[in-house]
Amino acid sequence: MVEYGCRVSVFASPFAKATGIGSWPGIVPRQAAEVVVGELAGALAHIVELPARGVGADMLGRAGGLLVDVAIDTVPRGYRIAARPGAVTRRAASMLDEDMDALEEAWETAGLRGGGRVVKVQAPGPITLAAGLELANGHRAITDPGALRDLAESLAEGVAAHRAELARRLDTPVVVQFDEPSLPAALGGRLAGVTALSPVAALDEAVAGALLDTCVAGAGADVMLHSCAPELPWNLLQRNGISAVAVDAGTLQAADLDGIAAFVESGRVIVLGVVPATAPERRPSVEEVAAAVVAVTDRLGFGRAVLRDHLGVAPACGLAGATHEWARTAIQLARKAAEALAHDPDAL
Repeated sequence: MVEYGCRVSVFASPFAKATGIGSWPGIVPRQAAEVVVGELAGALAHIVELPARGVGADMLGRAGGLLVDVAIDTVPRGYRIAARPGAVTRRAASMLDEDMDALEEAWETAGLRGGGRVVKVQAPGPITLAAGLELANGHRAITDPGALRDLAESLAEGVAAHRAELARRLDTPVVVQFDEPSLPAALGGRLAGVTALSPVAALDEAVAGALLDTCVAGAGADVMLHSCAPELPWNLLQRNGISAVAVDAGTLQAADLDGIAAFVESGRVIVLGVVPATAPERRPSVEEVAAAVVAVTDRLGFGRAVLRDHLGVAPACGLAGATHEWARTAIQLARKAAEALAHDPDAL
């Protein structure tokens, strides 16, 4: 893996504002894209993911529309690698095209084409993808070194093509988010096997780093890694070419603070998920959301001026389980809190 010294992240401008994680409630992409573009056009808008549409629309199924020369199919437990493309792969690709059409239409309607506003696309990361897909023998793909390597290369190529196509359509820069909720479990040997007699061995950190390097280098743009899971491997992320990491602030422990501090000191960006992913009993105010970000910053020991360049605001995780009303409110709160922090962090 490549060592990264102190630098200024190119993510500082778009991510030190606000973004959404990607998933969204409902099944109508145009309606969802209109809301996301309307609320986040001045921050970091993203292509929507609508898992409620079913097979091929959730995080792993969506990969079926991205992978190059690798097909997927369904099994009782989820998805498996298939010998040839079938209905599941075609459905995933069709829905992905529909989502791009919806974002392009909303972007044009908002008059943003060619304006230089950054947009984000999302895809499962290589470790989570390999942990979630089955081989023909029923075992997780992560247990086969050859399958691991092939999936990472296919994913990198497919995401690069997807990103470039959207950048062409919108005439604007597009960055990439890899979702890695399974990364800590894979490294910790906590993934369940097919049976108790066939456990999944812990993934070697060097192997995980090489897989991430493949996808980061191949994406063709700057990359953010997102994970709602606790116990992220900060040493691994520090050595990787990732420009930003998005976390659920509620999962952070004292052990995470040194890793986050080193990541930020290297010039990169932390996006803090501080807005609830589903509607709480009481709606928080913009000031309360901003204060939740500052509370983490104060624990890190940074001056609050760092908020302007190295910390972003987002929902705690994807919004697929939220109501439409709360999904809109969540990204609106994230944007307004980020604007307040950027305007005057010392006032909080």
